[in-house]
Amino acid sequence: MKRSEAAYVIRYITGPNINDNLIFLNLPNYHIFKFHKLLKPATPHNFMKPRIESKSIKILAVLIVILIISQGLTIYFLIIKTEQSLNAVKNAETSLNSEIESNKIEIQSQINEITNSLNSITLSQSDMQKQVSQIKASTSSDFSGIIEENIKGVVTIQTNVAQGTGFLITDDGYIMTNAHVLSGARYANIYAYDSEKYSASLIGYDSNLDVALLKISGTFNKIALGDSDSVRLGEKVIAIGNPLGLSFSTSEGIISARDREGSNNLPYYFQTDASLNPGNSGGPLINTRGEVIGINNFKISGGESLGFALEINYAREKVNQITLKELNSTII
Repeated sequence: MKRSEAAYVIRYITGPNINDNLIFLNLPNYHIFKFHKLLKPATPHNFMKPRIESKSIKILAVLIVILIISQGLTIYFLIIKTEQSLNAVKNAETSLNSEIESNKIEIQSQINEITNSLNSITLSQSDMQKQVSQIKASTSSDFSGIIEENIKGVVTIQTNVAQGTGFLITDDGYIMTNAHVLSGARYANIYAYDSEKYSASLIGYDSNLDVALLKISGTFNKIALGDSDSVRLGEKVIAIGNPLGLSFSTSEGIISARDREGSNNLPYYFQTDASLNPGNSGGPLINTRGEVIGINNFKISGGESLGFALEINYAREKVNQITLKELNSTII
């Protein structure tokens, strides 16, 4: 190797700014020759950093694409699985709610059946007690059951001029009594069995039949009305009233006659030997079934056991005429 060639090689390696004289100042030919042997006869690219080939780049790109696709598929399947799980939960919730609702309906139905059974038992017991009272009243002189059941429907009527009796014919406070109990009165106070006081309003009256209809506000125990046409002679009855100011007194007797004429010359009255005194007027005459068959009306002075009661069928008809006129409807 010539000195100029060796200088070129060294200059190529170290750069063009090296001084040729400095390089070869102490460099013998032997060293130059040896240095030449060590160098490969290659182009300048052998001394650059290695370059990533395009094939490697393609492989890396393919791997990245595969990775992205696999991650996308994983996410997709996770979303599908999540939706399936949510749908399964919703279906289970719907099924559970449906089952709960079905159980609620079944339980409510059972409760209703039990309630109806209890009501039926209660009604049966009430009917049995009523029947026992009727049997006791019809087979003996014991009217205690009938009195206990019906006396709550009897009221005392007190005005500024007189005192009498009445009885509730509806649960909402309509009271039947004699018209003469209210004659000349400016007001009427009603005293129920529990001593509660009520102010009464007059709906209407008929002086000929001596029937009047009053109204008080509230909810009460009415007394059932019977059929006076079916009453037989000798049938046991009780009269409830306030004789001589003695509130809620009772007296017992029988039906001595029927279709008797009153002071109005109408044959609408029962004759009874049940004791009727002033204050009994307007009170109920009750049979052994606990039904009102007449309104206690008057007695014949000087005679014992000669009381008279307006038959209830005539009184009912007259009250309905009054309410039809005053209220545009019937109430009993």
